[in-house]
Amino acid sequence: MRIQLKFAALIATLQFFVGISIAFAQQKGQWVPGQEGLNAGILPSPGFTYANLTINYNAGTFNNRDGNAIPVTGTYDIWAVENVYFYVPNAKFLGGNLGFMVMFPTPATGSLVVDLNPLLPGAPNLSATAGGSGLADLWVQPFTVGWHFKRADMWVADAFMIPTGRYAPGASNNVGTGYFGNHLQTATTFYITKNKGTSANLYTNWEVHGHRQGTNNTFKTPGQAFTIEWGVGQILPLKKNLSQLLQLGVVGYDQWQVTDNGGSVPIGPIIAPANLIPRYSFHGVGGQLNYILPARNFSLFFKYYHEYKSYSALQGTTIVFGGFWTLRIPKPPPAK
Repeated sequence: MRIQLKFAALIATLQFFVGISIAFAQQKGQWVPGQEGLNAGILPSPGFTYANLTINYNAGTFNNRDGNAIPVTGTYDIWAVENVYFYVPNAKFLGGNLGFMVMFPTPATGSLVVDLNPLLPGAPNLSATAGGSGLADLWVQPFTVGWHFKRADMWVADAFMIPTGRYAPGASNNVGTGYFGNHLQTATTFYITKNKGTSANLYTNWEVHGHRQGTNNTFKTPGQAFTIEWGVGQILPLKKNLSQLLQLGVVGYDQWQVTDNGGSVPIGPIIAPANLIPRYSFHGVGGQLNYILPARNFSLFFKYYHEYKSYSALQGTTIVFGGFWTLRIPKPPPAK
């Protein structure tokens, strides 16, 4: 009888701590949704392209596995400034153009992934997760191929997230993710009208992760994640000679964890399998505004997303703004 009672007590304790972990210990993927949107499938013209993207993600809500909000304190508010350098040689490969890209440095405030501590007393503090500042991880994209068709542009790419940012298990000032990631990407822009003024866009990212060191000699391999970004846009001429264009559109994103976590995590006084943590997903929709100077190969953009639902994840808003500039090599012939 005593053995049965002790066993029942152990099971109850395990269920209690697992319940806390299921509610709180979760991550977002390495890819921060909202970076694509309109014109997603258009590879830059041959030459050197510089892009600057400033991203803000703000959330004061955390939802459980059923999509219901749980009590929290503080807000998760992070900023990241991405400096992107893209080179497209004037050469063909498989009928398309090759591209090479690196994203660095990326100053950030707070870690771009979320790992809430299930052992904190009371409601979890979202602000503690977003503490710290420094340089985030290095993004290297050594392989990109883009094609230009009569009614569509598209590209495929493979990229690596290299954990160069500051990370220490259990620290509240992490900036890096703490694990390696491989990202297989595709993007397509389909022109609905013959003049290419109206377009539908789709971007996908499948990310596979290495293991991440945790506290108490544990490690977790975050489950693979799949991201979709989409957008429908319309270009409006600001001048009759089409030297200045305005592009408006509806954009959105969805991200799912598609495989279980691997490894182990501390849950109270025990070390438990990491696959006890449920898979997350979150979904957002919003709008995008672009100002384009075609002759100068220059554009500015602003995007806003509202997350309308999430499961085992934060729920908040995303703002992205910045610009692109391409130095064409070789220079295009003057317009006649």
